[in-house]
Amino acid sequence: MIFHLINADITLSSSEAIVNAANYRLIKGGGVDAAIHRAAGDNLQQACIQLGGCKTGEACITPGFNLKASYVIHTVGPVWTGGKNNEYELLALCYENSLKLASNYNIRSIAFPNISTGIYGFPKPDAAIIAIESCSKMMLLPEMPIEVSFYCFDAENYNLYAEILKIRGLL
Repeated sequence: MIFHLINADITLSSSEAIVNAANYRLIKGGGVDAAIHRAAGDNLQQACIQLGGCKTGEACITPGFNLKASYVIHTVGPVWTGGKNNEYELLALCYENSLKLASNYNIRSIAFPNISTGIYGFPKPDAAIIAIESCSKMMLLPEMPIEVSFYCFDAENYNLYAEILKIRGLL
């Protein structure tokens, strides 16, 4: 089990798969979704349309097209509504289902953004704990990817992840 913490643009990742914080329609949105679509090229949008959408907490996969990553795993994070609508569980499912899908494709390295912490408003400290705990738990299974990178585009998320990973002896 290997964890990396990177303060950079996830579209530059050389992991076998990068995770896209997508919307349920899988159409080009804002934030990390827009950056991934721009970097991957127009073929990504066409592949996403063919998938027909994705429910919150679930994950689906497309080729990476013009990205260094061979695959893009799209997952739909929950919109924060105060924590009363299963947001914590749904966010954990985003990480778990992305890792399961990676395993199904024999992907050995995967890069995650900070799912739901942008326009969806999930509290960053809680989201960081959920991401790290979910990935740590799943990576104990032998069929899971052996390398997980957390890409943090902003200093606040980077510092939160660094603190949690260090406290847990994972970095």
